[in-house]
Amino acid sequence: MEVLYPRCAGLDVHKDAVVAAVRCVSPPVHHEVRSFATTTQGLLALAEWLGSHRCTHVAMEATGVYWKPVWHLLDEAFELVLANAQHVRNVPGRKTDVGDATWIADLLAHGLIRSSFVPPAAIQELRDLTRTRKPLVREISQHSLRIQKVLEDANLKLGSVLSDVLGQSGRAMLTAIIAGEQDPERLAGLALGTARRKHAALVEALRGRVTAHHRAMLQLHLGLVDALDGALREIDGRVGKSLEPIRASARLLTTMPGVSDLVANVIVAEIGMDMTRFPTRGHLISWAGLCPRNDESAGKRRSVRVRKSANWLKTTLVTAAWAAVRVKDSYLHAQFLRLRARRGAKKAILAVAASMLTAAYFMLRDGVEYQDLGPDHFDRRDRTRVIHRLLRRLSDLGCQVTLAPEAA
Repeated sequence: MEVLYPRCAGLDVHKDAVVAAVRCVSPPVHHEVRSFATTTQGLLALAEWLGSHRCTHVAMEATGVYWKPVWHLLDEAFELVLANAQHVRNVPGRKTDVGDATWIADLLAHGLIRSSFVPPAAIQELRDLTRTRKPLVREISQHSLRIQKVLEDANLKLGSVLSDVLGQSGRAMLTAIIAGEQDPERLAGLALGTARRKHAALVEALRGRVTAHHRAMLQLHLGLVDALDGALREIDGRVGKSLEPIRASARLLTTMPGVSDLVANVIVAEIGMDMTRFPTRGHLISWAGLCPRNDESAGKRRSVRVRKSANWLKTTLVTAAWAAVRVKDSYLHAQFLRLRARRGAKKAILAVAASMLTAAYFMLRDGVEYQDLGPDHFDRRDRTRVIHRLLRRLSDLGCQVTLAPEAA
């Protein structure tokens, strides 16, 4: 087998140590394995050792977050390759740290490692912010449910009258309840906006049995919600600053149905701005886990399920797809209806998400806005097929139809 990289190295990265195997087939030919600490001083020693062997390429597995400091310190001096751990598994029964490092070096030397996508540092920082934001929003929702649970325990049916217990009216009432107010009339009088029209319902909903324990629990959860809201505002501010150099490109994505500013931020943070990293749109869709996997044996396809992948981009695109298909008179809505009739809603929405990612690929690559193909795209694409399908349908209903050319 041809050797592509005569002087390379493989790294087996762990939390406290990294095992490095140098593979040099150009004079002087030699193999050497050493272990280094993952402290900054240890990683600098690793870089110096690799440089002394004149290594040009270095490969490592993507193991949690332990590969990141190694990558940052070696990025400027070597051509780095980040490998998916599932793609570089060794033969079972031969698992050792030295064996793993040597195996990675051998695979790299022959060009058998497919490099994983590692975005630039600015995009990595933006990705950290958007990924941190999502669990914070989830925690706010969880605390909101816990607040409603406490209210139900106190027999306060506030959630049955107000659409948002943590809205302006709900917060004013919760603050008064925590302060010790028990009069339903006074509590209902704190309603704002359209909630004032529900005065009678609010008075009845606010008659309950509130104890000191309920007030303490409400104060605890409401304080946590306020703290999370503050962290959310800080993250949104940092995301805005990170997007400043690429804001124009990110705004292009919002011209697509179902894509809000938040969804556009997540897409940019996950796939970056440089689409040359993905040779084709199909590579990007496969990387996002939005296409059927290949599982064929003896000429039979055993499975067409989408393969597992990171959920950050996929879940965001699926959520955006559900919003996009609600936009009538659009290509995405027509595509969803067309596929749902044959394959079901779940597969149809995945196909819509893949179409949205395809559009994002070309929009970011070419710097253009979204251009909808129209709800009649499929009819225009194959007019004859539609005519024959409708004729068969009419025939099944007992009708005889004669086709005539359209008058000029």
